[in-house]
Amino acid sequence: MTIVEDAKKGIITEEMKIVAKDEGLDPEFIRRGVAAGRIVIPTSPYREVKICGIGEGLRTKVNASIGVSSDIVDEEMEVKKAQAAEAAGADTLMELGTGGDFLKIRKKVIDSVSLSVGSVPLYQAFIEAARKYGSIVHMTEDELFNATEAQAKLGTNFMAIHTGINNITLDRLKAHGRYGGLCSRGGAFMSAWMLHNEKENPLYENFDYLVEILKEHEVVLSTGNGMRAGAVHDATDRAQIQELIINSEMAERAHKQGVQVIVEGPGHVPLDQIATNVKLMKEMSGHKPFYMLGPLVTDIAPGYDHIVTAIGASVSAAYGCDFLCYVTPAEHLALPNVEDVITGVKTSRIAAHVGDMIKYPDRARQWDLDMSRARRELDWEKMYSLALDPEHARAIRDSRAPEDSDTCTMCGNFCALKIVNQNYNLAK
Repeated sequence: MTIVEDAKKGIITEEMKIVAKDEGLDPEFIRRGVAAGRIVIPTSPYREVKICGIGEGLRTKVNASIGVSSDIVDEEMEVKKAQAAEAAGADTLMELGTGGDFLKIRKKVIDSVSLSVGSVPLYQAFIEAARKYGSIVHMTEDELFNATEAQAKLGTNFMAIHTGINNITLDRLKAHGRYGGLCSRGGAFMSAWMLHNEKENPLYENFDYLVEILKEHEVVLSTGNGMRAGAVHDATDRAQIQELIINSEMAERAHKQGVQVIVEGPGHVPLDQIATNVKLMKEMSGHKPFYMLGPLVTDIAPGYDHIVTAIGASVSAAYGCDFLCYVTPAEHLALPNVEDVITGVKTSRIAAHVGDMIKYPDRARQWDLDMSRARRELDWEKMYSLALDPEHARAIRDSRAPEDSDTCTMCGNFCALKIVNQNYNLAK
């Protein structure tokens, strides 16, 4: 049985117990969430994996995406990026390479980390078709499903699969138009294939066969967001909403057949539309775990898009988004390097925590309270231990060391906390 089928039969699995302990919750709460489709726990019959629960009632999780491109194929660098993402605190990893030997590189990455690893098998199918036949539009349907199964057998834990692009979705896209075009590579591949071949999307048309593959290999379905906006002016348009309708229907079908499901959300969304997008997705999908790609709340800050994303991600998490895909400073500019990956993970972890402070104030705010007390007491070692990045915090202070070891060089001898501590007792 799959973990969903176990949950529906009332069985609390070892994975559910691990998630419950990690989150400080009752295992029965986790079981009910998995049974209802509100929580997923990526796992695999092919590899040991760090257990991580994603969904309602759980801490907001952060995904880091890596992968070679057609311009830069450096397998060892991708392994370093994967390991750096795990060390920086990513909860999951996606390997999204579009160059080199797909299976070899993914196997190397999977073997290098303990995290759940996701992929987009559609990339492999289309790009191998381009190499073999000269164009992506000549890919066969069998090649698409074969790539999905091959990647599943590597121990891939979750897959972004573009089930919501169908002929109706494309009609909505053409009728409405776009300021920013399509930013989803998978969306562009599938749309081009459908239009050239005058066929329906095989992932939609043969959805039950897809579900059989995922179920056999215990892979979580992440319904791909191929129609997400690549510009804030295109957010929440007809094509995006049509895809969400289809994805929500596909998610329900897959869950009924025993497959865990995540529903993916939009990428570029102005701040005033985030709450609408989260609430709409949650209601439409039956409160499946929601995976937000960013979101980016403005388009004018290349080089700083990790900060742009942190703003949107914190609001998304506060309104109920369960899973955030990081964005690095290299977004829209270049393939991320190791430092970009580390910065992206840590920035999104901050955003996730800020959102959780609103969603779960009794649980998430205790961390901040502990830090506040340590600051009041000028307990620097305690502050470092509570910092999201202790080494970075310590390095900054040490690089501009104060004369008085109790203070920092911002205030020096005129430290407000030290003055107050010497004259009052304000402790709570």
